[in-house]
Amino acid sequence: MEIAIIAHDGMKAEMVQFLNKNKDILIQENIKLIATGTTGSKAEKAGFKVNKMLSGPIGGDAQIAARVAEGKTKMVLFFKDPMASHPHDADINMLIRVCDVHNVPLATNPATAELLLQAISQQS
Repeated sequence: MEIAIIAHDGMKAEMVQFLNKNKDILIQENIKLIATGTTGSKAEKAGFKVNKMLSGPIGGDAQIAARVAEGKTKMVLFFKDPMASHPHDADINMLIRVCDVHNVPLATNPATAELLLQAISQQS
């Protein structure tokens, strides 16, 4: 199962904490992580194997949306920073819309992401 991880700058540390907390689930052989560039670099530094796309503002969100539309990415964990504005909001909204159109689970905060990963662990 391919899972995309994305985090706004103000949420990257929280994403790394989340990944470390859920390492047992995320390092399973059947889980493949993809990420936008900077988030992926942070995840790699924490010891995770990640296929990195471009940085979000320069097309990474769109690359992940394309993978969702193609049926490759089955879940998106996107830790949005609700307290900051983002110049690439159009790309973010497009990714959310593509997840909705293709019925792909999307978590925009750690609490929801935790529930999605619990569902995966119960299936294993």
